[in-house]
Amino acid sequence: MHMKKMRAFSKEQLISEMWRNVPDIKDLLVSSDTLKEARTALFDHIHFLEKSLFKAQCKPFNNIYPVEKKNVKECMRVLKNIIRKENEHLTGFSAMECLWNLAKKPDKAKEDVKKGFVAEMFFLLKGICGKSEMFINSYKGIETGDSRRIALERSKILDEYSAIIDNGIVRYTIGLEEKVMHKREKFKRELLSFFGIDEKKWKNYKWHLAHIIQDVKILEQLIRLEEDEKEGLEYAQKNNIAFQITPYYLSLFNPAGRTEEDRAIRAQVLPSLRYCKSIVSNRKKGQDMDFMGEKATSVMDCITRRYPQIVIIKPFDSCPQICVYCQRNWEIKALDDAKITRRKTQKALEWIKNNKHIKEVLVTGGDPLVLDNNHLLWLIGYISEIPHIERIRIGTRAIVTLPCRIDSGFIRMLKKYHSWGKREVCVVTHIEHSSEVTPDVLRAVRKIKNAGMNVYNQQVFTYYNSRRFETAALRRALKIAGIDPYYNFNTKGKEETADFRVPMARIEQERQEEARLLPGMVRMDEPIFNVPKIGKSYLRAWQDHEVIMVLSDGRRVYRFYPWESQLLVRQPYLYTDVSIYDYLARLDEEKEDTEEYKSIWYYF
Repeated sequence: MHMKKMRAFSKEQLISEMWRNVPDIKDLLVSSDTLKEARTALFDHIHFLEKSLFKAQCKPFNNIYPVEKKNVKECMRVLKNIIRKENEHLTGFSAMECLWNLAKKPDKAKEDVKKGFVAEMFFLLKGICGKSEMFINSYKGIETGDSRRIALERSKILDEYSAIIDNGIVRYTIGLEEKVMHKREKFKRELLSFFGIDEKKWKNYKWHLAHIIQDVKILEQLIRLEEDEKEGLEYAQKNNIAFQITPYYLSLFNPAGRTEEDRAIRAQVLPSLRYCKSIVSNRKKGQDMDFMGEKATSVMDCITRRYPQIVIIKPFDSCPQICVYCQRNWEIKALDDAKITRRKTQKALEWIKNNKHIKEVLVTGGDPLVLDNNHLLWLIGYISEIPHIERIRIGTRAIVTLPCRIDSGFIRMLKKYHSWGKREVCVVTHIEHSSEVTPDVLRAVRKIKNAGMNVYNQQVFTYYNSRRFETAALRRALKIAGIDPYYNFNTKGKEETADFRVPMARIEQERQEEARLLPGMVRMDEPIFNVPKIGKSYLRAWQDHEVIMVLSDGRRVYRFYPWESQLLVRQPYLYTDVSIYDYLARLDEEKEDTEEYKSIWYYF
């Protein structure tokens, strides 16, 4: 069912449509006098369908494609999970009871659930019956006969796929487009005039650090803010919530107001009212905002360790600018309040030196490139002298927020400690959107690559880069710019970042339906869910996670199995996702064609 139609339907109409598609399931629930009977009857029905599916002549499924049968199996697995009593105890909710009530007494039961729940059940119940209608296109090419003719027919189909990619990507702004570069250069000239500086000063990263924009009044003199942006920023200043933007990054804004070209850029650094209110609420409750549980994986100050052979060292606790969705917003300070923890860093370095199991060090923070070259020379130099360290990663956003920071002194330092065959020094950056890939970024990357080192990118998959082929556009821009896509992180489940969160099904859909069409060298990044206290779970491996419940508002609850489950008994982690219905409704409100996302319901 199309999202527009689903939104136009009342809840009663949607419930009625659900039962119209699966009348046999409704009948067995209506005829059950107790919840226990209803659960048993539904399990029996699923088992009957399973037996039918695996028979040579499976009567209910005779005329469906193999890929539809695969989807039937997945839907059965999920439905069995969400009607289990064990999972009801774990989540404190019973989807089974809601379904039973919706069948027996819909007028009363409809008040207990939102349309998001009904939508999930609508697609899931259709799915177990082989009625998903997601897989209706058959291969029309030639299967037998002349090989060359078969190849030519296949090539035509591949051309169609390629056109889908190109037509999808062309929608999005690339920072290397002539018209975009011209517009930004014009705005940069206005900024130079405002600050009373020349091009030479603009290319000095220390000038940018000294002129970080963190005052709403100054910002309003430079760009037009939308009403919602003003509300968020004013609330942030009133409640002492830091925001800061480098003059360089501001030059990527459209000064006349938010447009398609800069929506993703603005969202990253302009805190919304919802975000700010959540922060204030957490403060009042005294709530710990360390969502990832980094305190529980910090063996000492400045160090985080989640894996056997790599540690994170954090020598600085601020960044040139603050990203609203940052997983470390609980410890990132405004630049004026930041500290260079040299004495603590020294102790952390000694701990690494004394632990021969550590082979790799990720230097991050905050952003370590706020530190000057002399400090970095001492830090990286110390790590490079530890015999058992094979790789030093420098995690920084400066490439995209302050590209002039990649100066000759920094490059000399990297070259000094990058030793072929002995030790790798590499840079891991964080570019969110293709509009951030600019000529300045290109120059910064070229310096690092010409010095013989690799540059990798970690993207956070948020609402602002989640539309069809939006992240594919970034991958293509990155790879041409000399940056290897590395990780694609599912947005953290923190309350304050609700504006950015996307259903996990969407990142899985993106990987299968969009990224898969790109050449292999362009889609080297892995979709990742970062489990608090434990570490990364690869979303392509369904054995590592499963849906165990759908809540009354349509949010799925996932159970994640830790990466070391094969080595050690570890408790699974339960994660409550974003409602798919709410996500699609938000896209629909922004005039996105949600019909293109219709298969999202069948990614688990």
